Amino acid sequence: MKDPLATRAASISGPATDIIPVAPNDLTDFDELAMSLFIEAGGALRVVTRRGETRDLLVEDQTLLPVAVRRVMATGTTATGIHALVVG
Repeated sequence: MKDPLATRAASISGPATDIIPVAPNDLTDFDELAMSLFIEAGGALRVVTRRGETRDLLVEDQTLLPVAVRRVMATGTTATGIHALVVG
């Protein structure tokens, strides 16, 4: 398969290089910073941002959240089907 991205450097302006399923966890950051999150089924979402701030949100089904996130907390999160979009 021809890969038109093979000669391009990874960039935060897109596209993501992978989408990784997220298991919410109160103690552990992601291995890679998520440049955004995709949420399949909405609900409450508690995240730790790149800056280390904890934020509580209510998100709808099929939400694309364009915020750099280091962790999705288990406590305070009812949304499911969460995926991290990463570059790198």
